[in-house]
Amino acid sequence: MRIQHIIFRFAQEEAGTVAILWGTALVAILGFLAITLDIGRLSATQAELQSFSDNVALAAAGELDGRSDAITRATDAAANMISDSQTFANGSNTLSGSTNFTLTFHSALPASDTQPLGADVTTDPSKARFVQVSLTPKSLSMSLASALDRMLGGNGFGATDVNAEAVAGYTQAACDISPLMFCLPPDWETTLGVGDQVLLRSGGNSTAWGPGNFGFIDLASFEDTSGVCADEGGNKLACLIAAQSQITQCILTNGITTEPGQKVGITNAAFNVRFDIFRAVLNGEKNNPDFAPAPNVIKGIKPKGGGSCIQGAEVATDTTMALGRDTCFTSGGCGGNNRFGDGAWDRAKYLNVNHDLADGTADGIGSDDHLPALTGAQAQFTGTRFGMYLREIAYGNSNPNAPAILHPSLQETGRPMCSSNMSSDPARRVVTAAGVDCAQTTISGSTSDVPVTRFVSIFLTEPVGSDSTSPPSFDIYGEVVGFPDVAGGGAAGFGGIYRDVVQLYR
Repeated sequence: MRIQHIIFRFAQEEAGTVAILWGTALVAILGFLAITLDIGRLSATQAELQSFSDNVALAAAGELDGRSDAITRATDAAANMISDSQTFANGSNTLSGSTNFTLTFHSALPASDTQPLGADVTTDPSKARFVQVSLTPKSLSMSLASALDRMLGGNGFGATDVNAEAVAGYTQAACDISPLMFCLPPDWETTLGVGDQVLLRSGGNSTAWGPGNFGFIDLASFEDTSGVCADEGGNKLACLIAAQSQITQCILTNGITTEPGQKVGITNAAFNVRFDIFRAVLNGEKNNPDFAPAPNVIKGIKPKGGGSCIQGAEVATDTTMALGRDTCFTSGGCGGNNRFGDGAWDRAKYLNVNHDLADGTADGIGSDDHLPALTGAQAQFTGTRFGMYLREIAYGNSNPNAPAILHPSLQETGRPMCSSNMSSDPARRVVTAAGVDCAQTTISGSTSDVPVTRFVSIFLTEPVGSDSTSPPSFDIYGEVVGFPDVAGGGAAGFGGIYRDVVQLYR
């Protein structure tokens, strides 16, 4: 009976119960703490690696400007410019150098972030616009959680790999440029240079766009609502082409939207205000300083029936001529279906017609001896039509006895005669157009996400005119004077404003 009593009392005893509960709870608490600490170490390592991969991607993307050494510079920047550290993973704490990551370059990204990368991998530096950084995995030991698991009879946990990836891209924002785009020739990098003349023709219609076809950039998000065209009546596109300052906001060049439809009759008039010609919707703007003509408007035409303003029909002058076209246009030997010239033009003929009277004689032998020489950044235009244009302006500005560019006895003096205003900026006859690779991007009506390959500054050598085809197209004859979105390309002081934009995409 005594043993039974002892057993009964022991069964009823409650002292020490809390210790058992605490012991059980302590195991759970230690397990939770171990897992929390290990997950914290894992999370911190992931954050450190992600920060490193983001910085590497941004450093590499900042070099993807389309030049021939872009990928080389991007690779060097990634390897040498970024150094960071990680705290908890196994191995070296230092994150630096190419052994810590792999770079893959892409020409484009999928439309959705949920789509995998890989379809647009490129090794061509002119096409590389995005860089994908994949870090070499780091091993992290889950030591605390593994020790607890062994205490409970388990086998513990192995090390966990921690990785990170980032995608960054390079583009530009182009500001205050003409809303004009055109198709580049396939080999433009080697064949399109300063001094070469181009024939840009409005087109597309129902056929595929080819090299030299041009159109316009959609104005929906491009017009500067505080600029000179904000309150301008009539056609907005015509205003944005014709006005001379504070025209457009910035657009990202990795994806412009094209403006649908032909604009014949409106936009040719908008281009021609630079030549002191006011027609169509610009007919009433001849005394508006926002639409002032260039300081040199030699064009080889005059109003039909007399007067000072070409607002209707015109005829060729008998004593002056416009700057000549490349001779290959006449022979039909220009490249790209006779759209892209080689810079060879009849300079002597221009001098004989327009500058024969410079020495006081009319002997049919013109000379440029009276024209100031080009110096500094302008020296690159020696022998070009733009160079001749600049020298004529300098002559008229520097010679008080000859305020006009050409002899007063000629039918054109070079100064505006219709408008009461004149721009002081020689770049007034320069338009900057977005050059597009139409072989890679199909242009049809309003097309979105059209990447700009290169901006090209084009000097208008003669007034823009329409032809007799049906529907009519109109032609822009211009001379390439630079690529202003390339460093040093805007040395002549024209071509808009460009800002590099480097950002993370993934």
